[in-house]
Amino acid sequence: MGQTIELQSADGFRFPAYVASPSGKARGGLVVLQEIFGVNSHIRSVADGYAADGYFVVAPATFHRVKPGVELGYTEADMNAGFALKTAVEELPAPGVMPDIQAAIDHAAQAGQVGIVGYCWGGLLTWRSACSLKGLSAALPYYGGGMTTAAEVARQPGVPVMAHFGDKDHWIPLDTVEDFRKAHPGVTVHVYEANHGFNCDQRGSYNEAAAKLARERSLAFLAQHVG
Repeated sequence: MGQTIELQSADGFRFPAYVASPSGKARGGLVVLQEIFGVNSHIRSVADGYAADGYFVVAPATFHRVKPGVELGYTEADMNAGFALKTAVEELPAPGVMPDIQAAIDHAAQAGQVGIVGYCWGGLLTWRSACSLKGLSAALPYYGGGMTTAAEVARQPGVPVMAHFGDKDHWIPLDTVEDFRKAHPGVTVHVYEANHGFNCDQRGSYNEAAAKLARERSLAFLAQHVG
């Protein structure tokens, strides 16, 4: 089981992060970025799972600049609330929430090299982190909403990236995934027969087979680049 600690960004802003430690010596550090539902029970479970695989995991509360203590479920009302909070963070003056992610990376670095994985909005932030933040060795965005738009495709990653998408994801049209793949031949892109949110076992869109395969690929990718 993990614990919640407080981290500080370069601008002095303080925010919580869920931290999960491996039972033995860490293979490296891993930052886990939340969906639009906060650092909820699912994200904590994801962090605990990667800790069980040997990583020192840090999951920062990326909503904290606009609202503290967010922990949502997956009803329509929760989705609307989460989308509004995500929009509020995206509208913050630059650099927005990125210094908080940098602080999480810096904290995870006590375990060695650092990877980053994010889901939904966290997938988008993972892509941005791979392109603009320092101290990373690998990035794993899962169905990053908005990451296949022209403005995001124009970014260039500074570390190896493996991206996971679903072919039934109505938030991320498949043709834009193909455009992303063509624009970034160095990025490993996997597409699954699955919907948006296929990794989350608390959502109706959960796809066990896709989630299992994506996790196996992600762990192999981390083993290759973080350690």
